[in-house]
Amino acid sequence: MSWVSWLFTLWSCSAPSVLLVGLLGRQLGLQVGLQVVDTVTCSQWGAPSDKGLFEDGDVIIGGLFNLRYRPPAIDQEFTQQPDYKPCTGLQNLPLQYIYAMVFALEEINHSTTLLPGVKLGYHIRDSCALPPWAIQATLSLVGGDSSSCNTAAPIPLIIGGASSITARILSRILGPLSVPLMSYTASCPCLSDRRQFPNFFRTMASDIYQARAVAQLAIRFNWTWIGAVIANNNYGHMAVKVVLTVVFVAGEMENIVSDARRAALTIKASTAKVILIFTWYTDVRELFLQLDKLNVTDRQFLASEAWSTSGDLLQNLVSSKVAKGVLGVAIRSSAVPGFEHFLRNLNPSHQTLDGVQNLFTDTSQLRVTYNVYLAVYAAAHALHSLLSCINAWDIKQLYPSCKNWTMNFTTPQGELFYFQGADIPAKYDLVNWQITSEGTLKLVIIGRVDGFDFHLNESAIQWSSGSNQVPVSVCSERCPPGTRMANRKGEPVCCFDCIPCADGEISNTTGSLHCEQCPSEFWSNAERTACIPRQLDFLSFNETLGITLTAVAVSGATVTTAVFVVFLHHRQTPVVRANNSELSFLLLLSLKLCFLCSLVFIGRPAVWSCRFQQAAFGISFVLCVSCLQVKTIVVLAAFRSARPGAEALMKWFGPAQQRGSVCLFTCIIVCIIWLSLSPPVPQPDLDVPGLKVTLKCAMASVVGFSLVLGYIGLLACTSLLLAFLARKLPDNFNEAKLITFSMLIFCAVWVAFVPAYVSSPGKYAVAVEIFAILASSYGLLFCIFAPKCFIILLRPEKNTKKHMMAR
Repeated sequence: MSWVSWLFTLWSCSAPSVLLVGLLGRQLGLQVGLQVVDTVTCSQWGAPSDKGLFEDGDVIIGGLFNLRYRPPAIDQEFTQQPDYKPCTGLQNLPLQYIYAMVFALEEINHSTTLLPGVKLGYHIRDSCALPPWAIQATLSLVGGDSSSCNTAAPIPLIIGGASSITARILSRILGPLSVPLMSYTASCPCLSDRRQFPNFFRTMASDIYQARAVAQLAIRFNWTWIGAVIANNNYGHMAVKVVLTVVFVAGEMENIVSDARRAALTIKASTAKVILIFTWYTDVRELFLQLDKLNVTDRQFLASEAWSTSGDLLQNLVSSKVAKGVLGVAIRSSAVPGFEHFLRNLNPSHQTLDGVQNLFTDTSQLRVTYNVYLAVYAAAHALHSLLSCINAWDIKQLYPSCKNWTMNFTTPQGELFYFQGADIPAKYDLVNWQITSEGTLKLVIIGRVDGFDFHLNESAIQWSSGSNQVPVSVCSERCPPGTRMANRKGEPVCCFDCIPCADGEISNTTGSLHCEQCPSEFWSNAERTACIPRQLDFLSFNETLGITLTAVAVSGATVTTAVFVVFLHHRQTPVVRANNSELSFLLLLSLKLCFLCSLVFIGRPAVWSCRFQQAAFGISFVLCVSCLQVKTIVVLAAFRSARPGAEALMKWFGPAQQRGSVCLFTCIIVCIIWLSLSPPVPQPDLDVPGLKVTLKCAMASVVGFSLVLGYIGLLACTSLLLAFLARKLPDNFNEAKLITFSMLIFCAVWVAFVPAYVSSPGKYAVAVEIFAILASSYGLLFCIFAPKCFIILLRPEKNTKKHMMAR
């Protein structure tokens, strides 16, 4: 059997012509009236031609294939009967598709289980890749093909409609004629609509599934920012719509059909490193030429099945420069045993094809060819199952009787085949363009898609960079641990800035949307990636501040001790004996306690130290200020008693009364009650932010501490007032002046202490309290005892009663 040149002859009769015009009108949405013509006259339409490839049988299966290309220019409208010129140029692959149909029919005719006793014939025509040619060929098939208007045996099914546009037109034409159309490459999702196309079936999966497969690839490799170059039709726009559900398209989508140069410039300027191309291979070829001119060689391309296996592109030198590592979805491939032997035993022009190596004889990866093979078997199984639907063998009644085909069969290759409406389950190969040692490109299968199952061998992929490192294509790199994502205003959600977590917050995963607050006992590390236990901090004897304060406190206690020794040695002198030397010694003792109690505030707080430091602080200062107050009262009483009639006043301020007053003013009972009922306890100050948390003596009762401070303040203010009143009393040495200056310093220090204490963080608040204790203690020590020590040690001539009493 040989393949000879085709020249179509279409005989048109007036009635079929009216039918044709009516169907085209329905396709175009026009209102066309049909008129029944009683007298049928026939006229030849088009140039003379033969009848295509024909084999007779009990049932004739029609076939439409785009064997040739470069269709003629159409000078007139189709409905005006143009002069159709023959197509020029032969395509190898469509010829292989034709013989795949022939081969499958021969296998079925030799089968003893499938359609036994029924011979399947075929009538195959060239549709030349244009809808008008496909319509002409289709009407020739279903209307009979002879030089007269006598109708030949009807064709119950046509395998054809290679493009989605052609399939839609032919399906609408064949629907009223009850002829099913089974396509092997039409992939538009619109053809799944059973209401519009009830007679359409296909062995090619809907494009929506390959778009989902591309989206799965983007998810697999974390590509969230990709470029898209698409055909300006449903094929391209549908793909982007599906892909956009999982990724974002960088910038504007480019319509490659309108301007490949602009698309190439957009790719070059885009930040996207992964480019999705959904269009025909001829458009891709032009795009690659433009990219080569712009020297764009670092993009990773995602290919649709329309060009992922294009031999023309794989063999193009430009592709090897700009399209290394292409990752794509392809129509699944399968082997058909015996088919290569069948092809090579064809004898065109009495020559065998044993030594020929081209696309026609290449059966290593049968894709569309296998779809044609499946379509023939699906038709055969449908006819086989339909025999049970009717009692009589009437081909014209097969389709109307059983429109809803339900079939489930196993192919000769062991594959389970079934229809879901018009469609079959999606099955694709995942392919990769890899550079060979010779520098050429080869197609390598790296995975497959079977329905919802996605299998990919990542280690087998050769990327555009030539390495095994997956390309990165994102608008913004995923935020590292320790940061969170902050969306940029007016940009897609995949475009964001990475903001470091605030102190005390962490994010321990990549791409965190927010930072988590650490528990109160923990704090964030320097990288803000983990919560670590907070470090206890306190004023230590080992640090510089602790050492300084300790030295100052010890120095103060030492100076106080020295003054005490001087006074003890000169206790019989007038300066020491003036104004009750016993109170002076008691004041020196209380000052020494004030200096020493500050040391209790340094070091790690403990239960005993918290109780002792507040008790020592309160008692020492109350005792000190009480001594000063009694001294002031004694000064006032002494001068008042010198007046006539006031001699008895001093008997109320004798030594015993002075000691009693000091004990009364000291009022130790307040501290005892406070420390017994609600003592301070060591507790970390978790309210202050930071890795280091201060361990301090927390006041369980603010009221108790306030009472102690308030009482000290009351005594200090009273002493200041009394000393101020007694400052101008006669005598050369009036101790009230010294007490006035000392109390001014004391009050100034503690008034300044309150805001400084409140505003100081952590252990520095303790340092402020110690400083206040030391400053006020030094103020009392120097203001009251420095002048006396000066006289005792350096001016002994003034240490006489006469000098003391002088005015």
